[in-house]
Amino acid sequence: MLVRLYISNYALIKELDIAFAHNFSVITGETGAGKSIILGALALILGQRADNLSMPDATAKCIIEGTFNIEGYDLISFFAEHDLDYDPSCIIRREITPQGKSRAFINDTPVNLIHLRDLTGKLVDIHSQHQTLLLQESAFQLSVLDAVAGNAALLQDYHQLHKTLRQQNVHLISLKDRFEAARAEFDYLTFLSEELQQANLKLSEQQELESEAEVLTHASEIKSGLFQVAALLQNDEENILRRMNEGIAIMLSVARFHPGMAELLERFQACQIELQDLAHSFDRMAEQTRHDPERLEMVNDRLGLIYQLQQKHRVNSTEALIQKLQEIDGRLVTSSSLEDEIALLEKEIGLNEAKLTSIGKTLTSLRVKAIPLVEKEVLGTIRQLGMKEARFRVDIKSKDTFMRDGFDEVSFLFNANLGTPLSELSKVASRGELSRLMLAIKSLISTSNLLPTIIFDEIDIGISGDTAGKVGIILQKMSQQMQVIAITHLPQIAGMSNEHFRVYKFQDTGKTYSSI
Repeated sequence: MLVRLYISNYALIKELDIAFAHNFSVITGETGAGKSIILGALALILGQRADNLSMPDATAKCIIEGTFNIEGYDLISFFAEHDLDYDPSCIIRREITPQGKSRAFINDTPVNLIHLRDLTGKLVDIHSQHQTLLLQESAFQLSVLDAVAGNAALLQDYHQLHKTLRQQNVHLISLKDRFEAARAEFDYLTFLSEELQQANLKLSEQQELESEAEVLTHASEIKSGLFQVAALLQNDEENILRRMNEGIAIMLSVARFHPGMAELLERFQACQIELQDLAHSFDRMAEQTRHDPERLEMVNDRLGLIYQLQQKHRVNSTEALIQKLQEIDGRLVTSSSLEDEIALLEKEIGLNEAKLTSIGKTLTSLRVKAIPLVEKEVLGTIRQLGMKEARFRVDIKSKDTFMRDGFDEVSFLFNANLGTPLSELSKVASRGELSRLMLAIKSLISTSNLLPTIIFDEIDIGISGDTAGKVGIILQKMSQQMQVIAITHLPQIAGMSNEHFRVYKFQDTGKTYSSI
């Protein structure tokens, strides 16, 4: 409920502080006095953009502040979700600087306009001529039927599941596209994988084979060279080891004459032992080195396969080929897992479609049950408002498609005159007739709508006399369920209010201002 509205430095208003009653208040005043200015200020704290704003004092900022009693409207979770301090007396404020910069606050916490509108959309319904035109739209007509049927919680479940289902279907399309791309190369990847697996590559295999091939290719030269060196060491008549033996014998014969000879002799003997060992090693290596054309052919064939695979996969080592095999197998596993993921997602989509179908059918059933009440109450109210011959009917058509609010499309059919066929509102209803229809609908849903405040901007267009008095009675009745604020020109409506505000203009220091 709107408890207080404070306006400072806005349009023609220097400063204004209004306290509203909890039931039925009216605002009257001559044309141009500033009634719409007050409504415009209220629209700002409800989240409207502050474009082209005029201020009486161009050096001061504009402040619009509304105090709302929100106790009992189940809004604590909203405040917790948006990290806002909850207070049953909620203060919403807009500030606009002379430079046009705008800021919004909820209980002194800065918020953006999206969050502001999220909250105020749960607090106030402003009924204007623009909203009256919404009555011609099927989506609005469906929302009326849902309000009467009490479908808010069920609709929320439907919307959440519908959103999930849309996201799942988008994800499914993406998965299928990826799977088709993977399947297109699946056979080729399988061939590459099998080819690399059959090669049975080993780490460092290439280097080992290249070394072995070098030895096998030059086996004769290697063997000949080793034998020649071995002969120099121990096989020839004048071989090195024989000469070393002679030298050792000479040193032994003179070693006793010089103390330093013992160390030299020891070193000489060590060299002899090392050369003997080298000679034996040369002999063994020469014996082991064999010219083996068959083995050389096998090694070259194996290297040829490795080089061919390296060229195909654009790498230069067996390690890189092994890594390539792992990558290919990973892609094959991904392709297989994509198929499993698609199957699982399709199953989830099927379950969610079944749930959504159940919710949608329940919505349809509740809407159909609510139609007689809507037709009866709306028809009763508009006839009370002077349209004695009017007829009104609600048509509902269900489709086999998941739409935003279920399976249903709703049409309000109307005619104001006896003998004319029922038709859609956009084709037959005048502005005055639409205004009365909207009032009838607002009156009907006031008992089921959880909004604490409704504001009517010139609901009296096209009516006068006795009908105006009946409008006042309807508004007074609505105010028993919610706070009603009406801007009106008609005394019959103003006379039914619990509180009456008059807007007027005055001059001060050569300027014109509005006050109340």
